Amino acid sequence: MPIAQIAEFLIEVDKLKAVLRKTKPAGMERYENSAEHSWQICLMALAMEPYAMEPVQIDRVVRMLLVHDVGEIDAGDVMVYAQVDAAQRTAQELAGVRRVFSLLPASQAAPFVELWQEFEEARTPESRFAHALDRAMPVFLNLANNGQSWREHKVSYERVIARLRPEIEAGCPALWSYLEGRLQQALAESWFGA
Repeated sequence: MPIAQIAEFLIEVDKLKAVLRKTKPAGMERYENSAEHSWQICLMALAMEPYAMEPVQIDRVVRMLLVHDVGEIDAGDVMVYAQVDAAQRTAQELAGVRRVFSLLPASQAAPFVELWQEFEEARTPESRFAHALDRAMPVFLNLANNGQSWREHKVSYERVIARLRPEIEAGCPALWSYLEGRLQQALAESWFGA
């Protein structure tokens, strides 16, 4: 029965709550998990829609953001500033995405995998906007926590700018304009690693 498959899928995606990220929620001592991150950027997408670089189908953006980290159940989280083999990382996450969504009936699984791939490729207005938000949310948390993960992981101001600017500007230039000023303030406060 399909409901039994959906139930098994729901218990499997519950594991995303155990995938810890390197950023702490604002004002908290614990690290956020990938499920919290996904939920928060979905709300961010709804609030930031008027600032997208191009008109977007916001429901598609939200669906994309809900699935974008599912592969981390198997692959774990890697900090955005980490220097990793991008192709290998994508392959690991895709394998996880396929495994997790294969728990659903095929007619439901395929569209979820396609959404994940659309996000990864960042070729549509929706995926570029989703990428911008995914990159920006940890910045907001770092700004709220005096640069917590930047300091803990010795991430330089230059590395933050180089890694985030292209994707945020491509999907939401107004957001980058705002963050650029905030990042300069954070630099003046010595919130970055060496």
